[in-house]
Amino acid sequence: MVDVTVRGAGIFGLSIAWTCARRGARVQIVDPFGPGAGSSGGLVGALAPHVPENWNAKKAFQFESLIMAEPFWKQVEATGGVSPGYARLGRIQPIPDQRSLELAQQRHVTAQELWHGKAEWRVVEAAAEGAWCPPTPTGYVIHDTLTARMHPRRACAALVAALAVMGVEVVTEAQDKGRIIHATGVAGLQELSEALGKTVGNGVKGQAALLRFDAGEVPQLFADAIHIVPHADGTLAIGSTSERDYNDPTGTDDALDDVIERAMRAVPVLHGAEVIERWAGVRPRSKSRAPMLGQHPLYSGQFIANGGFKIGFGMAPKVAEVMADLILEDRDTIPEDFRPDASL
Repeated sequence: MVDVTVRGAGIFGLSIAWTCARRGARVQIVDPFGPGAGSSGGLVGALAPHVPENWNAKKAFQFESLIMAEPFWKQVEATGGVSPGYARLGRIQPIPDQRSLELAQQRHVTAQELWHGKAEWRVVEAAAEGAWCPPTPTGYVIHDTLTARMHPRRACAALVAALAVMGVEVVTEAQDKGRIIHATGVAGLQELSEALGKTVGNGVKGQAALLRFDAGEVPQLFADAIHIVPHADGTLAIGSTSERDYNDPTGTDDALDDVIERAMRAVPVLHGAEVIERWAGVRPRSKSRAPMLGQHPLYSGQFIANGGFKIGFGMAPKVAEVMADLILEDRDTIPEDFRPDASL
């Protein structure tokens, strides 16, 4: 007997399957390409918040999910014995000019209210951060304590291992049984767009690189619009590009070379580090830019979870919670901006 069929074994599908299984549902996961085969099998893993201002449902949802992440991933690792490389170590961002410094100081105040004392957005002198700090023209940096890191590929493997302990495996094909949820990423957005005759979402290519550089347990950096994420295994990820137009969805090129060069200019200590992997994948972006959650627009009585784009891993614990509420309990707590209608 199967209560829930999850189609798609990216971060949304695996997280939803895990949460449903923990609530006692019998789950099957179906993906012809295997777990983490799409953009969820990437390298960067920057679980970073939106700026704490102009608060809305999307930012509040993301905040709740980032707070949920630590117990979520601890339970996954404790169950399956595989580490996702999660750690909430914060993030440092250089402040380039006086106007940016004033904004950062204002956000320090708004974060105290909006983040409910659970994390901080600090403005500090760069000298206080020590050697692991990018050059900053003002002498100041933002150091937030909400941002976390994880290794996306390892996180998917950790979920697969934990699900296996719960008796749930990822299979390449199976008949739909029970309640059905489609977490099929770019392919699912393309299916919707073709069926409805309009653009509901699309794929945005991202390129990233992995360096052999053990920075230790330090905050990640965001400099020159690049995420620089030290991983638990002694590697360091940098990325990524955002490409709407591309010919080769999984090929890397000079656009990644530029990202690597900019990262090394922004963080001089990285000069000379060996590039051990170059990666590219296509991330699902809904028209609304928010996750697309709820009733499936094409299949009556079925569900959709798509459109994670750059924030899918950070959103995953909360997405899994609200989708399990809907699928298992018919309890709808999805924000209006996240419903499929926002992209239709």
